[in-house]
Amino acid sequence: MASTNLDLVRSIYAAWERGDYSSTDWAHPEIEAVSADGPAPGNWRGLAGMAEATRDFMNSWEGYRPEADEYRELDGDRVLVLSRFIARGRKSGLELQTKGASLFHIQGGKVTRVVRYWDREHAFTDLGLKQ
Repeated sequence: MASTNLDLVRSIYAAWERGDYSSTDWAHPEIEAVSADGPAPGNWRGLAGMAEATRDFMNSWEGYRPEADEYRELDGDRVLVLSRFIARGRKSGLELQTKGASLFHIQGGKVTRVVRYWDREHAFTDLGLKQ
């Protein structure tokens, strides 16, 4: 039987894969959103901060979509999604496809922190994991 945290993350990612970023029901009001590397590293707090970061990011890219390759439950509070990020630069026209990861920290059925890694190897190093 899949865990509740794993089910939660799968549902979030399913919406994101469809291009739907409208729901924040899954997020804790004081969520921390982190972009650990890539074109716009940064750290944002709260639902408004996460929305601002998402809006700014999406304004830079056309056709951005994540595609989950694998879900890994690391422990009772963290789920790692190994994914590919696909997009085209809005101004540059540059095609981007990278193997990345997203780490979800979950407490009480809400995501308290989400960290996006454009470089999957960076995620593995930060988390002390092997492929």
